[in-house]
Amino acid sequence: MNGYGTAELARSFRTVRKNTVQIAQDIPEAQYDFVAAPGTRSVGQLLKHIALSPAMFDDMHRVKRVTTLAGYDFAGLIARSQEEERKPRSKAEIVAMLKTDGERFAAWLETLTPEFLAETYTDPTGQNPKTRCESLHSPKEHEMHHRAQLMLVERILGITPHLTRQMEERMQAAAPPVGSAAT
Repeated sequence: MNGYGTAELARSFRTVRKNTVQIAQDIPEAQYDFVAAPGTRSVGQLLKHIALSPAMFDDMHRVKRVTTLAGYDFAGLIARSQEEERKPRSKAEIVAMLKTDGERFAAWLETLTPEFLAETYTDPTGQNPKTRCESLHSPKEHEMHHRAQLMLVERILGITPHLTRQMEERMQAAAPPVGSAAT
């Protein structure tokens, strides 16, 4: 019995995307051009990259329903994605893109069947089979990786990340009142 299905996959992706959207909203638009280190994406570029990344999995599994990655046009897909990332967008447009594209992807995940998730495909050499379910965890994992970068950027910019603020609020609420005697 598999206790992790399409509902859980979609819910976990939505949770990750909700937290990414919150970070995008917390960082002032004036800081969207901030680059933490030479050779890295700016805040705005990174958020656009995150918004666009699930499209590869949509293409592989929904559009083309690959059975092997042999001959899959990664270079073309990456080039198209990078072209989209270079398009200038305001903070509001980026946040809207994160919300809209994220919800579209999550809604598609909810429509998948256990049989679809169990289907396998192989790497470009025709080896190392992987299930679609395993692969469809990747957009969430990829986003969490980049979201961690954004949380560090928030710290550099003097912003306490919302997840840290929430944890601190929970700890404060659970702490005994100042001046009370411990029993």
